[in-house]
Formats: sequence, structure tokens, C-alpha cells
Amino acid sequence: MPSAASAASAASAASAASAASAASAASAAAAGSAVRPEVTSAVLSVPAADPAVAAAHFAARLAFEADVSDVRADLLAGVPGVVVVDSRSDAAWAQGHIPGALHIPTARIAELAPSLIDPAATVVTYCWGPGCNGATRAALAFARLGHQVKEMIGGFEYWVREGFAFETAQGPEQRRIDDLTAPRSGISCAC
Repeated sequence: MPSAASAASAASAASAASAASAASAASAAAAGSAVRPEVTSAVLSVPAADPAVAAAHFAARLAFEADVSDVRADLLAGVPGVVVVDSRSDAAWAQGHIPGALHIPTARIAELAPSLIDPAATVVTYCWGPGCNGATRAALAFARLGHQVKEMIGGFEYWVREGFAFETAQGPEQRRIDDLTAPRSGISCAC
């Protein structure tokens, strides 16, 4: 338990600091500058990683993920060795899917993948969207079978929101570009 003397000393120090702060504020006000309260940073409340650690982290993320624009570019270019897999249900597939994708529901990957996908290919899985981890589960299933695999971030939702054509049970469709996901021009953002 602190002594009365140490408590009095602490109170005196706090009082002196408060007086110094008030004097500094008065001096700043007299000089015509506004006194701003101390600002704490939500961003910097946890310091940024060392650049080498950050580089390793972001390189690893790119090794596990691909975005919808990059997947579309590879599909349009006919890049060999990339297989896009829709891991959703039959009803979801009928509602809409990426042209050129294979339909293998997650529960059937172990059964169907060996006969449908070249083991040397890189598989890109997708599901509904960012709120669904079905593509993650599908990617795990492919990795467990020995495939190189990436997850398409954004899923089918962002494919559609970026204005890319898709197939349905009734035929091809395409929706207007969502301004929050891509430039209205339809030209890739080239991030």
C-alpha cells in the first residue's frame, strides 16, 4: 500500500503536469493556434508489421487467393492449367455460375475430382460470396487430394457485381456493374 507521502508526491506531480498543460494551451491560444486534444489511432493501436514480415504475409495470401477479375482474365485468355470449380449445390449452379467452370459440390470432390481434374492443374474454387466459406472448404478438400488450389475471393456474388456474364439454367445473363466493385466503364480496375 502506498504511503501518504508517496500519494501526496504523486498528486503534486499530477497537479504540476496539469498546470504545465494549461500553460501550454494558454500559450498556444495566445499564439493563435488551436489546441487539439491528444488523438489516439485505431489503425496504429496495434503497430504495423515489420516490412519483411508483411511481405511474407501478403505473398502467402496471394498464393491462396485469386480475385474475380484475375480469374476472368485467365478464362478469357484460355490459360492452360487453371480449372475453376463451383462448389455450390445443384440449385445454386442452376441459378447462375461462371461460364467454363466445373460443377463439383464440396461433398462430392473426393469422388469426382480424380476423374475430372488433371492433378497438375491449379484449381480455383468459388462459392456464393464473402459471407460463405464453402469455397474455403472446397479448397481444403482439393488440397487434401494433392491439388494446388486457390480460392476465388468474392465468389459468385462479386463475379456478378463486377458485371461479368454468367450462365443460368435459362441461358446466359449479365447484370449492370455495381459501382462499389468495379469502374462503370467495365474496364478492369488494374489493381
